[in-house]
Amino acid sequence: MEPLYYEFFLHGLIAAVLIGALCGLIGTHVVLRGMSYVGHGLSHAAFGGAIIGFVLNFNFYVGAGITGLFAALIINQLTKNKKIKSDAAIGIVTTAIFALGVAVISQQRNLNKSLEAALFGNILGITDSDLMTIGLVTVVTIAIMFLTYRPLLFSIFDHEAAQIFGIRTEALQLLFAILLTLSVIVAMNIVGVTMIAAALIIPAMTARLLTDRFSIMLLYSIIIGIVIGAGGMYLSYFFNIASGATIVLFGAFIFCLSVFIQYIREKISLHTNLHRHGNLIHSHPLDDEKHKHADEIKGDGKC
Repeated sequence: MEPLYYEFFLHGLIAAVLIGALCGLIGTHVVLRGMSYVGHGLSHAAFGGAIIGFVLNFNFYVGAGITGLFAALIINQLTKNKKIKSDAAIGIVTTAIFALGVAVISQQRNLNKSLEAALFGNILGITDSDLMTIGLVTVVTIAIMFLTYRPLLFSIFDHEAAQIFGIRTEALQLLFAILLTLSVIVAMNIVGVTMIAAALIIPAMTARLLTDRFSIMLLYSIIIGIVIGAGGMYLSYFFNIASGATIVLFGAFIFCLSVFIQYIREKISLHTNLHRHGNLIHSHPLDDEKHKHADEIKGDGKC
């Protein structure tokens, strides 16, 4: 309980938990849509906008938000006719905006502390206003994702069928792009631009290894994101390591652990055959040729 006596740690812990839940929620849709690269790209676009905003004396979130949303809208338009793949559009648009920011800051010859925090993460420097912004984005995102749960789910697994059934898939995609952009922007100060993609993908991929059901995956991803955020904060305190990097490294450890668990489960299922007879569930080795059931002996062929 020692770290909780420090206000800076308590602020960082709350922020890490909120961002963990937010990234877990958004990351599930990102992974299932095959958009794993988009978080990395949008973070670079938002950082480029934050630099331009700094030069023009705008608020950090205003500069990052405008360019991040602009990048999301352009990517959405470019990929609408499916001639340009999403990964190509993301690579072109986001790196162009990032390059513009670098070109602008190269004229200034100095990097503001808030920009350094966005680049490398500075969770221990989180202020009350930052917490309010993160909390607002988290609550709004959860509410919208809950209200659009079924249409989003339908559009993920069968985009064309969703259109036939009258679901406005383009509007849904645009809404999701906006929520994703806002999530990336508020996460920048926590883990930094260079590690946002990992924060989005690790909880969702870990949950994906543990279940095949979307609703359970969504729940697992949020819980895993919270555990990674809180656990990473505590580890960073006791080992005196940068918080953003520790959160991502702890997440990578959790992911490796889930891969190992999945490997063990596959090994077990490979050597045993679990099946049901009425209310009785049992298993036996697959290579056991001598194992026979009464209904097989009778010749009805059902097992």
